[in-house]
Amino acid sequence: MLRDFSVQSLFMGCLTAFVGFASSFAVVLQGLKAVGATDFEAASGLMALSVAMGLCAIVLSVATRLPVSIAWSTPGAALLATTGVIEGGFPAAVGGFIVCAVLIIVAGLFKPLGRAVASIPAPLANAMLSGVIIGLCFAPIKAIGFNPALGLPIILAWIVVGAFRRLFAVPAALAAFVLVMIFGVDIPAGALDSVAQSLTPPMEWVTPVFSLHAVVSIALPLFIVTMASQNIPGIAVLKVNHYDPQPGPLFAATGFFSLLSAPFGGHAVNLAAITAAMCAGEDAHPDPKRRYWAAIIGGVGYIIFGLLAGVVTAFVALAPPILIQAVAGLALVGAFSGSAVAAFKDPETREAAAITFLITASGLSFGGVSGAFWGLIGGGLMMALQRLVRRG
Repeated sequence: MLRDFSVQSLFMGCLTAFVGFASSFAVVLQGLKAVGATDFEAASGLMALSVAMGLCAIVLSVATRLPVSIAWSTPGAALLATTGVIEGGFPAAVGGFIVCAVLIIVAGLFKPLGRAVASIPAPLANAMLSGVIIGLCFAPIKAIGFNPALGLPIILAWIVVGAFRRLFAVPAALAAFVLVMIFGVDIPAGALDSVAQSLTPPMEWVTPVFSLHAVVSIALPLFIVTMASQNIPGIAVLKVNHYDPQPGPLFAATGFFSLLSAPFGGHAVNLAAITAAMCAGEDAHPDPKRRYWAAIIGGVGYIIFGLLAGVVTAFVALAPPILIQAVAGLALVGAFSGSAVAAFKDPETREAAAITFLITASGLSFGGVSGAFWGLIGGGLMMALQRLVRRG
């Protein structure tokens, strides 16, 4: 293994960890807080997720000698941000996280379930994802309305840097956010002391509460969006780069590490797509057999970032919430545009996708069940009816 190590893979692994963490940690914090987590519980969840995905990337990459990059479920976190606090509070949400992790393990080990998830019509899965994301994508505009002097620098940094190097657009927005916090936000005296005191890695056990409400509102939608939007595309990225992974064991491993992180507030980890392309591409190393080191280094980087999650969360807590939502929204613009295009490109399924999107984006719950679940059901019924009419 040491013979396969290279400086090129070291650089790409460090870049992968930075981009993976910096581009979407705001979405994770927003999602966990939305389902009832306190600031410390959200920090614990961020830490648990980052460490879990780092360990998972290292274990899988060493075991398979493939560049298996792992990420937290960003679409899943966006889903949580629109779900809101359910009956039973954050402990019930954690119960949903555990059920989701078990479903991912079963999907990896029990092939019929994995095939069932893969058979969910792509237009409906993408429509649900775009409906989940769109609410946060409005946040950058709302931040300008809240205070142009604070919101505009963040958006302009994202636009300008993204025009030259799209990969660094969100980190640039994050850097602008930090500068806005330092020079534009009145931080109360002594508030920075809490940041300095947060060097100890945050860790808080949350005893889960299991309920049917949590299963239907959190576990099932989180499972579907994680599998359809992260795990399955993650396999596709590896195959595009001429690797031949066995999907089942990889899915099961991500479910296992999700299960370990859940009692500490982590919602789900999964195969990466964007950072997977970084680790599996030629930029990681000319020799495909040596690129797995980029994923290993990326995993080490995630663990380091995770141990610093308390500092990150304490600093973010000093900001007006709309600013961190703006960073989260910018991080999801690419995912929204991609999922929306995929959802509506086929004329035959466009109406069904529209129903899924509208029900999900409405943010309304029916019978205590989140709109994401009902959106998928509504779109599925519409698609089934259209197919029945065509056959008739």
